[in-house]
Amino acid sequence: KVSGDIKADDIETHSNSTIIGNITAKTAALGGKLRGNVNSERIKIQKTAEIEGVLSQKTLSIEEGATLKIKTETIK
Repeated sequence: KVSGDIKADDIETHSNSTIIGNITAKTAALGGKLRGNVNSERIKIQKTAEIEGVLSQKTLSIEEGATLKIKTETIK
């Protein structure tokens, strides 16, 4: 459980994680609860994810079953 912003090269969250804050990373694999924005070159949303926020990425993949309330924009 994390409250606050996270900056990392690579981040992977699991199904029992909860993050309230923004994530900035080169690659992000998201599998838990997230309330915040994500800025990453590559975002992978796993089926166990519950995400609410704005996603900015170069590539985005979403597994079937994820719960999303998002806006997304592709950056160059």
